Amino acid sequence: MIGLEGLVLRRDGFRLTADASLPEGSITALIGPSGAGKSTLLDAFAGFLAPEAGRITIAGRDMAGLAPAERPVSILFQDHNLFPHLDVAQNLGLGIRSDLRLSVKDRRAVEAVLADVGLAGMAARRPAALSGGQRQRVALARALLRRRPVLLLDEPFAGLDPALRKEMLDLVARMARRQAMTVVMVTHLPEDARRIAGLTALISGGRLHPPQPTATAFDKPSPEMAAYLGA
Repeated sequence: MIGLEGLVLRRDGFRLTADASLPEGSITALIGPSGAGKSTLLDAFAGFLAPEAGRITIAGRDMAGLAPAERPVSILFQDHNLFPHLDVAQNLGLGIRSDLRLSVKDRRAVEAVLADVGLAGMAARRPAALSGGQRQRVALARALLRRRPVLLLDEPFAGLDPALRKEMLDLVARMARRQAMTVVMVTHLPEDARRIAGLTALISGGRLHPPQPTATAFDKPSPEMAAYLGA
């Protein structure tokens, strides 16, 4: 479970508060207007931003003082952050060992995750030889190889066409079930939340509103959600 207790975040004069819990193994969509603080909250989960007050716990462990690399978290951005001079296998290998000194077992794990994300046979290709969707699959595969229990998605598929975006969302949902991951997904699109998120939480007015079942959040919206949706 991810716990947010009396959390106060501040960035560039903006203040965000949060008190909530996200169940282990759930997929939660964070939705809200641009600049509301969705990415700010993910940055706090990942350790890129220290809280002004309160705490974040994951599986009961307080994250205070833990560097990003020490947290049980992987994060996937819209910018896939692949190294252009490395091939696909090497980019994935960085998710296991930063020096790329991979064992036979590690190399087999790379091959297996490439098959999982539909990129079997592409290990030797450079990012420039891949489509945008394929590059995002590589980035997702690298996150999956880290085997962290929490996966954060900061609109990684926003630049993809609708059909491919749905395909990537479905892939995330399948892999999350397979690895028993907790997923927190930032999106502007209700249809993305409806597609894979069991819970949806609105961020608006400087606070994280309590997560609700996704169908309830959109079919019986709160006044704040209705205002965001223009309902």
